[in-house]
Amino acid sequence: MKASSSPSISTGDPMTQTLSESQPLHAARPFSLPLRFPERRWILFLGDVLLLLCAGVAALATWAALSRDVAFNAEFVTRNAVWLVGLSAAWLVLWAVNGGYDLGVAAQVRAVNRRLLLTAFSLGLIYLVLFFLLSSPPALFQPSLSALSSIPLLRLLPMLFIVFALVAELAWRNLCLRVLTAERFQRRTMVVGAGWAGRTIAQILHEYGGGAYEIVGFVDDDPAKQGGSVSLEVERQSKPITSAPGDSSPACVLGDCQALPALIARHGVCTLVLAITHEVDGALLQMLLDCLELGVEIVPMPELYEQLTGRVPIEHMGGNWYVAMPIQHPATGSLYRIMKRLMDIVLASLGLVCLGLALPIIAAAIYLDSPGPILYTQERVGKGGRIFRAYKFRSMVADAEKGGQALWAAKHDPRVTRVGRILRKTHVDEFPQFLNILKGEMSAVGPRPERPEFVEELVNVIPFYRVRHAVKPGMAGWGLVKQGYGASKEDAFVKLQYDLYYIKHQSLWLDTLILLRTVADTLTLGGR
Repeated sequence: MKASSSPSISTGDPMTQTLSESQPLHAARPFSLPLRFPERRWILFLGDVLLLLCAGVAALATWAALSRDVAFNAEFVTRNAVWLVGLSAAWLVLWAVNGGYDLGVAAQVRAVNRRLLLTAFSLGLIYLVLFFLLSSPPALFQPSLSALSSIPLLRLLPMLFIVFALVAELAWRNLCLRVLTAERFQRRTMVVGAGWAGRTIAQILHEYGGGAYEIVGFVDDDPAKQGGSVSLEVERQSKPITSAPGDSSPACVLGDCQALPALIARHGVCTLVLAITHEVDGALLQMLLDCLELGVEIVPMPELYEQLTGRVPIEHMGGNWYVAMPIQHPATGSLYRIMKRLMDIVLASLGLVCLGLALPIIAAAIYLDSPGPILYTQERVGKGGRIFRAYKFRSMVADAEKGGQALWAAKHDPRVTRVGRILRKTHVDEFPQFLNILKGEMSAVGPRPERPEFVEELVNVIPFYRVRHAVKPGMAGWGLVKQGYGASKEDAFVKLQYDLYYIKHQSLWLDTLILLRTVADTLTLGGR
């Protein structure tokens, strides 16, 4: 097999065409810059940083103009640099928590605008709370002719920053949405494999790619598939899958793997997605090496799936089991474990102090609504498969599981009490697990612990399920903030995909992001 050969390839037309590198179908553009997924994120991030700093300088300039006794100059800006850095950093963190760097969100006008407004509102609310908690309230009336002079400048500056930042970010993100989704910035992509894995990654690119990828077609060695069209709508299989059905135009199977070099030249392909579950044989490996020499990016389907969705596609691993196994995950290192344990102790201690203050009110509400015990313990599976007893506030009627049989909690479970619904919506029913964290049985962040009865059942039907027990379970988790609580085997399957992603990519930043999203979920009553 040589890259210079010109095979005949069926394109789905009645007449068979002969393709060659000298007959490009995709004409070269005057300017083309196919951006990769991380590159788009960096453009968005660096643009955000620059605009936020500009918004801070504009807020300082307005502050100086309103005060009339302060000169706006470099020394003034330097003296107040802490405001520039602090407010900009706070905005970036809140923006990340609200999905500002999720390309699937960044490609939707309404989602971008709504989340920018939420970020601005959250920052303003946080600042006002901190201001009134950490400083004495200002005088309600001050003898002045100007209404502005009665407003403390220290409080005015953050509000000016928020207004300027919101206007600048709305303009910047909407400009990016129009520009970065243009064809000249898209990566023309071909999928190697038109089976279930190929259709799945095509649908994921359509739903989560944020306009970064343009699928030009599929390649498959099955003669029955060549020349036909492949719908990008992923149908439900007997196995639970994670991509929801969506509408998209069909793509064609352009030929077999031997035609890859010619197809790459003809269609201007810059990314190949390897969506095959069997081992790569020698002939295909040689063809992929030829494609690499042409400067084409080759990405395994599971890797791209992870990058776009934050999940590990365990149903598409095939023989590549090592992709789902986080063999060298960060928790195997010493420094990360020490830092994570220190964070657990600090957060659990603060949580128990707050819980102690609110305990009388919570206990009275639970008992008055449904007489019975306030707290209860339940067996859960922890790190290494060890059983421990997790503490919880009772949110169901007493003796909810008659006969001791473990039951999945349904979405609208009739066993949940009125107060219990509030506790679950705010995640307060989990707060006693701060005790489990201090005891070292749980962590603040990690896969949610399951009951032994469910684990015994799930291990037999879901591959790689035991990998969840490689780390401590957590009060908050990646699967919890992305999917919510599970109520079935199918939910457990999807949650495992998120848990594997967390175990492979865990870091203090990811832990912090999960905690912040959990707090936001609590404040917006996003629990069960």
